[in-house]
Amino acid sequence: MLKRFALLAALLSSPAFADTLVTNVKGVQVGADGKLQRFGAMTIGEDGKVRQLIERPELVRLANITSTIDGGGRTLLPGLIDAHGHVMGLGMGALQLDVTGASSLSDLQQRLRAYAAANNRLPWIIGRGWNQELWSGKAFPSAADLDRIVADRPVVLERVDGHALVVNSAALTAAGITSATKDPIGGKIERDAQGRPTGLLIDAATKIIEAKKPKQTLADRVTGLAKAQSILLSYGVTATADMGTSRDEWLAMRAMGDDGRLKLRIMSYATVNDPLETAADTKVWHYGDRLRMGGVKIYDDGALGSRGAWLKRSYADAPNTRGLQFLSNAQLREQLSRALSLGLQPAVHAIGDAANAQVISAYEALGKRYGKARRFRIEHAQVVDPVDIPRLAKAGIIASMQPTHQTSDRLMASERLGTARLGGAYAWRTIARSGARLAFGSDYPVESPNPFPGLSAAVSRQDPNGQPRGGWRPQERVSFERALAGFTRDAAYAGFAEDRIGSLEPGKWADFILVDRDPTVVNPQELAGTTVLQTWIAGEKVFDASAPSPGK
Repeated sequence: MLKRFALLAALLSSPAFADTLVTNVKGVQVGADGKLQRFGAMTIGEDGKVRQLIERPELVRLANITSTIDGGGRTLLPGLIDAHGHVMGLGMGALQLDVTGASSLSDLQQRLRAYAAANNRLPWIIGRGWNQELWSGKAFPSAADLDRIVADRPVVLERVDGHALVVNSAALTAAGITSATKDPIGGKIERDAQGRPTGLLIDAATKIIEAKKPKQTLADRVTGLAKAQSILLSYGVTATADMGTSRDEWLAMRAMGDDGRLKLRIMSYATVNDPLETAADTKVWHYGDRLRMGGVKIYDDGALGSRGAWLKRSYADAPNTRGLQFLSNAQLREQLSRALSLGLQPAVHAIGDAANAQVISAYEALGKRYGKARRFRIEHAQVVDPVDIPRLAKAGIIASMQPTHQTSDRLMASERLGTARLGGAYAWRTIARSGARLAFGSDYPVESPNPFPGLSAAVSRQDPNGQPRGGWRPQERVSFERALAGFTRDAAYAGFAEDRIGSLEPGKWADFILVDRDPTVVNPQELAGTTVLQTWIAGEKVFDASAPSPGK
């Protein structure tokens, strides 16, 4: 319970303070005890930090209130935090060909045709978002499919999960990929019956194409970052982890911060392929706690959709494969040890049960040397063998999971694994009850960065349309309090930022949002449809839904 403040004399008696009063709101957040906490007003200091929450604003003395923000009776929430996203991928994807949600190969081809005609001077056509699981037959697209639409310049289209590319023949030629090209370690070049590349490249094989794509300039990356920031703020995301920040992307973030244009808070995790010593030199917050490089992202396997997730047993729908193991035990421990020795927090991508077991074992061994205070992270933890789940909490591992992956993947996951192996799939409640901490995110642009469908999925195991009825494996639902904590307090904890953000408490930044409904009283589908009206960071309004869009 919040304390009732009759006079707030200690807070408001000194003339040295010039505070802003946020009033006429229905404040909701998760308290330190994990329970919902409600308040009616909040004061913010000149430094942009919370001074106090007030349960009964009618009792406030206005001695040192110099300005007032009237919330209009709307619900106020702490700024939401996405524990796992790809900032530059979101921004650049919004500026390129978007085939997200393409309902068929024909739909993809139509989008490609229109984009190519509208951008006939582009030397390469680059886009993302296709998902063959949405198509009848579920066949992967091929170079031949793209050649029918565009044959005169390279086309590169990334799968929705970021773990596969389909390219046309011109792109294969530009990259020098032929029948003689060998599969790289941790990757696969799909081939036809004659051994010829089909145009589908999985995981590490995508790097062959990436090395040949036109290089982005610093100006390109800053434009993409600005676009991503605009999108995230409109959804009420005030802070995000950026999983796999390249050195060039980091320089774009610094450039935007130096110009005073960086409003979003970004917790960066360096890509393991970049020099980690560079990241280790940046373990401080910049620009008023808006940017910090404090960790490293490591990949241990691929994704279920492209059958790259590494499983303990063969795929139910492809008995000839168990997926892709990216790292040996020794390689994984070497990369983790290197990061930890530099004081960096490791975050390891693991989707299949074999990959998760390998990462847990590595963390168990390294925890004896470095201790649990390093806050080891597993990113996704989508399919964990039930026998391995109790090991998470014991090793101090944070499960960084994405609720909307479950609603997108449920049919595909059932096919890939078979019903008997779903016990540890997207098992939020079981993991939470084991004592492990959950941090929630979206993995944008794989999924929408909008956190409200994620909150809805977490409490219902249903998509925004209410499917499937009753929820998919509903025993893994979590409470609204747990879900909101996953997008606030626990997401901040996962990024070593809980002393700054994640809740509205004295001394923390006044990052908050106003929304059009009380998320604690609506049904899951209404929760998914929540609209953000305003977004505030450090007491500054950075998004207003009622304001005209730029250029209008």
